[in-house]
Amino acid sequence: MITAVIMAGGSGTRLWPLSRAAYPKQFIALHGEETMLQSTINRLSGFDINEMVIICNESHRFIVAEQLRKDDASGSIILEPFGRNTAPAIALAALKVKDDPLLLILAADHVVGNQNAFDRAITEAIPLAESGKLVTFGIVPTAAHTGYGYVKRGQKEGASYTVESFVEKPSIENANNYVESGMYYWNSGMFLFKASKYIEELKKYRLDIFEACVSAMDDSTNDLDFVRVDVEAFRSCPSDSVDYAVMENTADAVVVPMDADWSDLGSWSSLWDISKKDHNGNSVNGDVMLHCSNNCYIQTDDKLVSAIGVNDLVIVNTKDAVMIAHKDNVDDVKIIAAQLKASGRSEWNNHREVFRPWGSYDSISCGEGYQVKRITVNPGAKLSVQMHYHRAEHWVVVSGTARVINGDKTFILSKNESTYIPIGVTHSLQNPGKVPLEIIEVQSGSYLGEDDIVRFEDIYGRVESSV
Repeated sequence: MITAVIMAGGSGTRLWPLSRAAYPKQFIALHGEETMLQSTINRLSGFDINEMVIICNESHRFIVAEQLRKDDASGSIILEPFGRNTAPAIALAALKVKDDPLLLILAADHVVGNQNAFDRAITEAIPLAESGKLVTFGIVPTAAHTGYGYVKRGQKEGASYTVESFVEKPSIENANNYVESGMYYWNSGMFLFKASKYIEELKKYRLDIFEACVSAMDDSTNDLDFVRVDVEAFRSCPSDSVDYAVMENTADAVVVPMDADWSDLGSWSSLWDISKKDHNGNSVNGDVMLHCSNNCYIQTDDKLVSAIGVNDLVIVNTKDAVMIAHKDNVDDVKIIAAQLKASGRSEWNNHREVFRPWGSYDSISCGEGYQVKRITVNPGAKLSVQMHYHRAEHWVVVSGTARVINGDKTFILSKNESTYIPIGVTHSLQNPGKVPLEIIEVQSGSYLGEDDIVRFEDIYGRVESSV
């Protein structure tokens, strides 16, 4: 019996501007048509998974729920009010499950190119985990990579090796020595072990983490598909990785080699590495024209990008930002994201198009005293019953059917019909149809921030939040 535990936290700042804090890389289709979370879920189709547990940040809860729904998948979603690294996250899942299953720990932001090799490694690890071993999966290295941690193997035990040591990200000289020795694997961050075995070892080596997680789960609450851990109890939990907290200390750690064309997509250069390229080594996505350019990664969302006489560049264009970096410097993208955050700019956190549990809105234009949005409401979805102190709104239906509450009136609007909502008037918008509803919203007023929302009713439980 296997329970899949998918860790979907993190902000992916090294893939800015496509990955942002409010909508990070694990929820984006970076490689193929599926998002990375959806690919991770579908990667498990060859196994009998009795339950799925997704662990994510509180602010990403509706993104996870919607992507599960689109993938016809189901599972529990444990919400972390703040990150405490992987050891506590896995402990929350181990404490939640029943009947002591094997926990298959996966990150939501990995790419696996060889499904058969992935399946084979998991299958080989199952009897080891059932016997009480804590299995980590070591990626057979294809290069001396300085961006990954390493696992040094010891004595061979069947399909696995004992773990001799875990090694932090090395210098290029040490990385070359590791690869040449044949004794080291990239540390994948994937694991398989019994829930009870993990709890046993965590209690032995990090009792403080165990006790904080027990308190957090004892006082947890269920809300729709979400499990909300107790905030204050989890706040007291130390932050530590599963490697440091358990795997480096236990006598029962083993490593199973995995040669599955794996990548954690930690940077734009790693995405270029695994992408299809033209005869000049360029990988392009979107409307791109090139001349005398080589070995570039170029992605554009909404406008033509032309590149002439450039080499080894990453160029990423979104609706509200353009990022240009040499491939040798892409790790420094996170510095730009940090500068944006420190200066209070929204681009570090939100895209121009913002997703909500009911759909999304795209801020098309804004200026002094006005803002124009294109709003998409999913079939059957409904915005909260709300009002604003500082702005009026004018809605025009572009497509679909809208059920509108405007003050004391409720009515239906169809394509090309509109309504005006004065400042201070209670209102709501619902899509009663079976196709997406799209409207143009023109806001006018002295203040147009998203925090000028007073919610009275909300089917998504957001009465006290603007998220």
